[in-house]
Amino acid sequence: MTSSVPTFKLRPADQPPHLLTRPRLLRRLDASTEPVVVVSAPAGAGKTVLLTEWARSLATRGACAWLSLDAYDNAPGRLWTGILRALQHVRPELPDHPQSGEWTLDAWLEEILPSLVTGLDGQGPLALILDGVESITDVDAVRSLSDFLTRLPQGFRIVLSTRHVPGGPVPTLRVRGAVAELDQHDLAFTPEEAHAVLTDLLGSAPAPDTSSALYEATEGWAAGVCIMGRTLARDDADTKAGLARGRRAVTEYLAAEVLHRLTTEQRRFLLRTSVLDELSAGPCRALAGDRAGVLLRELARTVQLLVPVAADPSAYRRHRALSALLCDLLGSEEPETAVPLHRSAARWYSRHGETTAAVRHWVRGGDEAAAVASILQDWEQAISAGRSREVAGWLDLLPPRTVAADARLCVVAAMAALSRGAPETARRWLDVVRLREPGAETVGEGSTVSDAAAVAQAVACWLQGEILTGDRLAETVYAGTVPLTSWRALACTARGTALLWTSRYEEAEALLGEATRDAHAAGHGLTLVRALGLRALCALLAGRHGPARMLSDEALDAAGAAGLQRHFVAAPAYIGRAGLLLDEGRADEAERTLADAEAALADSSGTGSEPQMHAWYHVTRARLATARHNTAAAGEARAAAERAAARCESPGALTKLLGRVGEDTVVPLVVSGPQELSLGERRVLRALCGPLTLREIAAEFYVSHNTVKTQVRAIFRKLGAHDRSAAVARARECGML
Repeated sequence: MTSSVPTFKLRPADQPPHLLTRPRLLRRLDASTEPVVVVSAPAGAGKTVLLTEWARSLATRGACAWLSLDAYDNAPGRLWTGILRALQHVRPELPDHPQSGEWTLDAWLEEILPSLVTGLDGQGPLALILDGVESITDVDAVRSLSDFLTRLPQGFRIVLSTRHVPGGPVPTLRVRGAVAELDQHDLAFTPEEAHAVLTDLLGSAPAPDTSSALYEATEGWAAGVCIMGRTLARDDADTKAGLARGRRAVTEYLAAEVLHRLTTEQRRFLLRTSVLDELSAGPCRALAGDRAGVLLRELARTVQLLVPVAADPSAYRRHRALSALLCDLLGSEEPETAVPLHRSAARWYSRHGETTAAVRHWVRGGDEAAAVASILQDWEQAISAGRSREVAGWLDLLPPRTVAADARLCVVAAMAALSRGAPETARRWLDVVRLREPGAETVGEGSTVSDAAAVAQAVACWLQGEILTGDRLAETVYAGTVPLTSWRALACTARGTALLWTSRYEEAEALLGEATRDAHAAGHGLTLVRALGLRALCALLAGRHGPARMLSDEALDAAGAAGLQRHFVAAPAYIGRAGLLLDEGRADEAERTLADAEAALADSSGTGSEPQMHAWYHVTRARLATARHNTAAAGEARAAAERAAARCESPGALTKLLGRVGEDTVVPLVVSGPQELSLGERRVLRALCGPLTLREIAAEFYVSHNTVKTQVRAIFRKLGAHDRSAAVARARECGML
């Protein structure tokens, strides 16, 4: 084992000019008590600069040894020769080589490691900094270093500076609490630190937009900030040109420090996947072959300019500087491959239902027709699940002329606007549809563009309070829609809404029941929740509290299952439930339910849509205030209800509702006797006397298990019972059985 180690490797390099002291990081290093410290970050992150500053503060106390590692040290003999020489700088009495002469595994285990640990033990605090540990890849060298890290004597600390995510014993040391770590996020400049560096380099504070643009481009990466700052200092007369030259200088640095150190296979992988915004195993395999997953994990560990995505730790994004470099290289070295790569990525994302990424890559690959086809295939399912903003995002990826030229896309844009409560926007798109004079082409399931546009127009009318106009439109288009489709469900909902507001409750219930059936068959969550909620209001206005309770429960269950609790379509169910609770004297619960209704109506409040539903919400609020004898709040709520009703084409049932909200109205309190059971609840009560389970009762009555459970809960509540036998006994006492 040779003892020849260049002196320059045993001391830190000179610090660069314009050094920014990093007190927050120096304090962390000083405060760490763990025996092993790992500083892991990509090239140019400032690892060596930070540790040099820290080492010099320690060296003044004679407590720090330094060794810079490179590829020459990638053998156990040379590695330990360097480490021992570094330690002898501060502890001359330590042995520098085994008695047998050359490094061997036996010599390491029997002589070097024991004598080193013994020699360091009890000699006072000492830190060893190994800079450039990523150069050590030899199996025996790595293993011997791991042996040492797990056997460090008391008072000895070792600091590992590396460009790679550390392996070896570090995960085990984490479990023991024996390692402190600084990573690339810790080393990245904060915006304030970057501004300070730029001010020092330029001689004066940069303009805020210049500082922000540079920080965004570099993400606080130290090398990027310094390179671009120095370039700007030379081109202070032309900031735009200076930034452009700075970006080129950064890519040149990355090419030299990162790309040129990769294997041909790794470089090819990065180039072919450079068209992706996010790197995960699936799409990477589609573009770069079967070993893509292995290469992705390998590069994430060794390059560290691939940053894990917070939402999915198995996926990565590239650092912006690396993205710019790879984009330039692909354009210069393989310009003809970009389009096929985008289209391959689009096909993969389409097959896996990731429409946003598919549309983006179809557009970048120059295939707008395929992008349109992806949108037309997936929009209906997305909107039915309440993801209207996502659909609007797909359309925004297309050139505006493409959307405006296709009547089908205009209908999609209108439906996306309607489902987020923006009828005015929807009507503008529907005006474009009329101008296009669509023929027999279809959009969605089972409807021509003309019929679909008419249904959308009817929905826009009801959202704007034009109930009667919407009813006429829906009645006209009803025959043109196919049963069990979302278009029929929407047409029925529009007509049922009009009938509800004109107090024709039985007809409204029939149409809304049909809407429920069709929405359920089509899997259209938005319309299903809406139709069930309106049916609950219908039953409440007709004085049928049992069905109203059951329907509001079903609506809110459906909203919860589809993640639509805060969508405006859930508002009728909340308002209906709040009304029922007030009728039962449960004011506190009613207040909480009204808060849910307010949250659901929040989006439509911003667009001024659904005035009739806002009016009913305020009417219920007025009833709550009256029940609590809060005259001022009741008057304020009533005034808000009247303002909302004034925006309706025809107030209809709202007139009757407002008439009931008088200052002398008092919500009845719950009485001690049993409340009246609905017809359905009485039927279930009789079945509870027998041996059937709830599921068997549901099968007997041809209803869902959830419906029976809802009715049983209502029976227990009304009879003041907590179980089946108590409910039956209570019913017999009251003469119900």
